[in-house]
Amino acid sequence: MSGRPGRPARILLTGAGGFVGQHLLVSLRQAFPEAVLVGARRRASEGPAAGADETVILDVDEAPALADTVAAVRPDAVLHLAAYADVGASFRNPLAVWRTNVLGTVALGEAVLQAAPRASFLMASSGEVYGLAFQSGQPVGEDTPLAPANPYAASKAAADLAMGEMALRGLRVVRLRAFTHTGAGQADGFAVAAFAHQIARIEAGQQPPVLRTGALDRWRDFLDVRDVCSAYVAALAKIESLPSGVALNICSGKPRRIGDILDTLLRLSGVEASVEQDAARLRPTDVESVQGDPTLARQTLGWSPTIPWEETLETVLADWRSRVAAGE
Repeated sequence: MSGRPGRPARILLTGAGGFVGQHLLVSLRQAFPEAVLVGARRRASEGPAAGADETVILDVDEAPALADTVAAVRPDAVLHLAAYADVGASFRNPLAVWRTNVLGTVALGEAVLQAAPRASFLMASSGEVYGLAFQSGQPVGEDTPLAPANPYAASKAAADLAMGEMALRGLRVVRLRAFTHTGAGQADGFAVAAFAHQIARIEAGQQPPVLRTGALDRWRDFLDVRDVCSAYVAALAKIESLPSGVALNICSGKPRRIGDILDTLLRLSGVEASVEQDAARLRPTDVESVQGDPTLARQTLGWSPTIPWEETLETVLADWRSRVAAGE
């Protein structure tokens, strides 16, 4: 089953059809060209996972079937991305978020322990787990106590802690706490994509020159999704030298103001529009400024973000222009 050290022969990716999953399949193909990439989809009706060599049906909410599925796949490595990831939506359906993000993650971890105990397990955690800890105004490191401030963040924190416990029982797990990221293919429930979608619609004459936004006076530690994927690849390549259970902040260390991001997108597009705050886009609990400390990831993975921020925004804008032109 195993490839060469640090070169897995079979890689199982949950959430393969999602925003990050589609980019990660490309990165995995480039980094491990000899590996068999197995993309997991939740339902057969979703079709094959684009970019994967094999597709398997795997629903983490269906715990009894997971061990048999993992046994059939025979993975050397499992990258677990599948989750409810929309913070705003998590307020509307917290029970579903907890079921998938916590119980589903634990069930998958148990299935790997049972059916593929030598496999590595990379969990996509989140910088959101630190929550209220960001109120200190200091860059947050991995040893900061978790203090999640919304249902999504709380569910990811619980899953993160559960994976730390499972490391003590033999699961070879790494927890990658990725901070806010954006890029082509992201849904417009997220700020940068929402701005770009509206700008593309204004350009196409499909909406008046008015942009509806959430809170603009917030700072977030943003990354390009491709930089996040390069961190996941680096962690997988170095998995055998990493302590099991280790948590790593995947972040830039440079907070950016949401309103400034909107201004840059407008400048790049040449669109002139008024801005109106939409109460429906505001969150009941919110943190003003988010800044992570990426030192440990840089030291242990040799990783740091490389894609210029304006290039990221241009990519998102071009993507939404194409999607609007296609009728989305």
